[in-house]
Amino acid sequence: MPNDKITAVGANIAEKAAMIWNVADMLRGPFKPHEYGKVILPMTVLKRFDDALKPTKAAVVEMAKKLDAQHVEGTARDGILCRVAQYDFHNTSNYDFAKLIADPDNVESIFDAYLQGFSSNIKDIIENFDFANTVKLMVKGGVLFVTLQEFNSAKADMSPEKITSADMGYIFEELIRKFSESYDEQAGAHFTSRDIIYLMTELLVAPEKAEIMEEGCTKTAYDMAMGTSQMLGCLTERLQAISEDAALVRSSTPKLMLSQRLICSSKAAMHPA
Repeated sequence: MPNDKITAVGANIAEKAAMIWNVADMLRGPFKPHEYGKVILPMTVLKRFDDALKPTKAAVVEMAKKLDAQHVEGTARDGILCRVAQYDFHNTSNYDFAKLIADPDNVESIFDAYLQGFSSNIKDIIENFDFANTVKLMVKGGVLFVTLQEFNSAKADMSPEKITSADMGYIFEELIRKFSESYDEQAGAHFTSRDIIYLMTELLVAPEKAEIMEEGCTKTAYDMAMGTSQMLGCLTERLQAISEDAALVRSSTPKLMLSQRLICSSKAAMHPA
């Protein structure tokens, strides 16, 4: 990717991340500067999930009621709900971010109900953030409602139609950088800069460019240290620049929870595995 394009992308992502990070203004007092990320990072993830699920939310809630009435449980229930949600996760609660701020007096209880409505894979993410303890501090400091209110504003729209998956990853990395700075740490300890990633993907793809262009060619890339998956995202951009017909598959296994396999094929249909 040309340097000017890298610069333009970086400026745009930094601007969007800055808008989200401005929520920190409301956290002063209950949280110290180095603790802002404990609120902002998981809230950003949750808002992205919420906006992504919004088009199918009503259908998922209705299907969940039908499955409960039929006593459908376990993986069968989860699989059906994921198909309705059109994602590998879902939320069966009656709440979304808009409804969370409709009842300020009961925001703590309905926010908990909202979080409990997520599928188990998302609950694992929330648990790894230690978000339950953070929420308690937000309630104690009186900032839970105002934070949810800010994330529900128009400027915090994180729907896939407004922000691509790649851009979302960039935004999250920018937030991590800001979080690292608040700890007085070097951001490079947590993620690799975009220009270096583009160079790495170019070095990886260049020797096999001709082969990739061939019809039916399939390639597998495995990122063993995947964080926000942006190395795979940049590789995706590079391969699709080589061939517009390239299609992609991202898959994960329980043993590789933080890893993804990216399969790229020119003129070959790909699907989530």
